[in-house]
Amino acid sequence: MTDDVDKTADHNRKLFIETVGCQMNMLDSELVVAALRKQGYELTGDVQDADTILFNTCSVREHAEHKIYSALGRLKFAKNARPGRVIGVLGCMAQKDQELIFQRAPHVDLVVGTGQLAEVPRLIDEARSDRQRSLAVSLDRRDGTRTTVAESFQSYDPLREPAMRPSPYQAFVRIMIGCDKFCTYCVVPMTRGPEQGRPPRDILHEVRVLADQGVKEITFLGQTVNSYKHQQDGRTWRLADLLHAAHEVPGIERLKFVTNYPRDMTDDLLQAIRDLPKAARYLHVPAQHGCDEVLKRMKRGYTVDQYREMFARVREALPDCAVSSDFIVGFCGETEEAHQRSLDLIRECRFKNSFIFKYSPRPGTKAYDNLADDIPEDVKRRRNAEMLTLQNQISAEDNAAFIGRAVQVLVEGYSETQKKQGLDTPGPKQLTGRSMCDRIIAFEGNPRLTGTLVDVEIHDVTPTTLIGQIVTRAVQHGSGDLLPILV
Repeated sequence: MTDDVDKTADHNRKLFIETVGCQMNMLDSELVVAALRKQGYELTGDVQDADTILFNTCSVREHAEHKIYSALGRLKFAKNARPGRVIGVLGCMAQKDQELIFQRAPHVDLVVGTGQLAEVPRLIDEARSDRQRSLAVSLDRRDGTRTTVAESFQSYDPLREPAMRPSPYQAFVRIMIGCDKFCTYCVVPMTRGPEQGRPPRDILHEVRVLADQGVKEITFLGQTVNSYKHQQDGRTWRLADLLHAAHEVPGIERLKFVTNYPRDMTDDLLQAIRDLPKAARYLHVPAQHGCDEVLKRMKRGYTVDQYREMFARVREALPDCAVSSDFIVGFCGETEEAHQRSLDLIRECRFKNSFIFKYSPRPGTKAYDNLADDIPEDVKRRRNAEMLTLQNQISAEDNAAFIGRAVQVLVEGYSETQKKQGLDTPGPKQLTGRSMCDRIIAFEGNPRLTGTLVDVEIHDVTPTTLIGQIVTRAVQHGSGDLLPILV
């Protein structure tokens, strides 16, 4: 009886995938799903309905790993009831924990690191046919030369799957993988390998393919995206060059990029954003801390004054540019005075928003090996709350300056509020989108506007959202009267 169930499951090829973490992981999941869809897999949102279950994981924070191990634990008895089901762990946690995942979750069939994702379809087939567990990971940074380690982090043809994107009109394009900064708290150099830029011709080909698929907004991805450099045909390409080239692709209407490293914010990049109408007036530039002593322990490679100098150049070149940041509270040895300096930097820079994290020691990092995690959890929680309160206050104050102004919005679809209320509710539907400075806009409109650019006049704000209504425009009627038309 079990064999019959398993054969049916194999025939249906139902795939469930859960993605945790950053935009890189979202893109990785899209590429994996695209490869599996090519083999006949059908996506399902019901984990119980799936014969193949994949978790694409993150190791940046401990909470993300606990979430995955908890999900794997809940599948133990489901696997016993349906032995033909294949369960796989992909991504950063797979690269970091490797055999430990099999020890903690023996019912897992495959563990595949970030550099081996092209192997996923083959490994699933092998797991289903011979029931052997597979481990496919790249070399550790200490297990070879930089070249051999880099080569073990494979790149593969970017098959694309529109169903996995933020919306059908937005897509991520990876321009580089890996990181060589080695911040003491960060596992990324270990889980994603050495920094490597993709060839510009491959990147631009991918942009053109996405434009042909109807994508309007491209976001270039890199761990330190503005560090991008690649030699092609005797020419050195940087991020500014990619922006200029992508700007000429018909159909693309907006260009973004994340995440930036403060010391690599070059003037030519700022000038490209200034001169290119399609370039979003938005930069995400993590500061991580406002105290030089803490930045040094973090091995961030810059001082607070150097961050200020970078920020001043951004403001001079792009007065209308929104800047967001990342901050870590409770890092090893952080004093109350050091914490106050981070708050001072937020007050000074008035970031559009900040992503704030409590420090979580990660095995394999220099901080984990050499620095004491000496800030009590209750102190971390208090400092996190203080920073979040301050940032929300600044965000709300700065958002209020948009009241009465019209902003151009790329419509992404239904808002989260509308989704919770239901899409079948009577009356107008609340939609959402983003402005050129990456602010979230909520407004009522026709869902058919999704994927278009509209003007929205702002009449209210929260710390995270601008709320408005679509601007009407007048058209000439046959009688000569001007009639308002809702765009």
